[in-house]
Amino acid sequence: MYLTSEKKTEIFAQYGKNEKDTGSAEGQIALFTFRINHLNEHLKQNKHDHSTRRSLIKLVGKRRSLLEYIKRKDIERYRSVLKELNLRK
Repeated sequence: MYLTSEKKTEIFAQYGKNEKDTGSAEGQIALFTFRINHLNEHLKQNKHDHSTRRSLIKLVGKRRSLLEYIKRKDIERYRSVLKELNLRK
């Protein structure tokens, strides 16, 4: 499995307030970004995997809505998340 519990804990520790903070928007966006990158690599090799493509599109939508939420609440926090995760926007 590509996403172990240790990897999740590491992501939340790096981008959240601590490793137990799984509900913060920054931690969730970081997790979605990790999963999106993994699915993107999978789809480069398996072009006809339509169920994975659908999952990828749903994840991108979830990440986008969380980013919009942060943008509405605190623009500086939004900019720091984009910079840390190297997201274009």
